[in-house]
Amino acid sequence: MAFRVYLAGEIHSDWRDAIRALADRAGLDIEFTSPVTDHAASDEAAERTIGHELLGEEPTGWVRDHASAKVNAIRTRHHIRNADLVMVRFAGKYREWNAALDAGQAVALGKPLVVLHDPELTHALKEVDAAALAVARTPEQAVKVLEYVLVQG
Repeated sequence: MAFRVYLAGEIHSDWRDAIRALADRAGLDIEFTSPVTDHAASDEAAERTIGHELLGEEPTGWVRDHASAKVNAIRTRHHIRNADLVMVRFAGKYREWNAALDAGQAVALGKPLVVLHDPELTHALKEVDAAALAVARTPEQAVKVLEYVLVQG
């Protein structure tokens, strides 16, 4: 059975592809899952899944965001609950409350947490880093953690 890793956090770069490629090159048997990384699709989750007939007229503003956040949370909670490990990437360029929430959920569920961020975010993320079992600066370091867990055991 594959080790399951949920890749949470920043959705504006290719870090997930880098993690997957490095893990594949290392021969690690890992099943990766993640949130929806298409920003527009995520923002429109309520319309795409439950449609206008349940929501009434096309929702806008707070109603649309609130409904979509709830639909996205179904996916996120499912994948975090079923993960063997949660990895969260913080980029620092965006408001990343969702990434912090995912990290907190992982810790609350007793899931091992690996945090990935650049050194300049160390102070801002000190509490998140303190809750993590490993803090990586690069995808290579993050995959080395996975490799140690899966191969050295």
